[in-house]
Amino acid sequence: NRVWIPDNEEVWQSAEITKNYKAGDRFLHLQLEDGTELNYPVDPAALPPLRNPDILVGENDLTALSYLHEPAVLHN
Repeated sequence: NRVWIPDNEEVWQSAEITKNYKAGDRFLHLQLEDGTELNYPVDPAALPPLRNPDILVGENDLTALSYLHEPAVLHN
């Protein structure tokens, strides 16, 4: 799965989850699009938003997106 994480320069940055997340884990193991590996600290009550499949990029009707949240709208 891919997620959006907050970024100081780009507002949101896309990352791929590289290891299964289990309830109680304190970090998500991520790989950014530039190949950088990252242990991203998470609060189990507020996991990062999921990224829509590439097939939905550029969709004219935002209601057709699987996940509708700020990073999805900005990326679309």
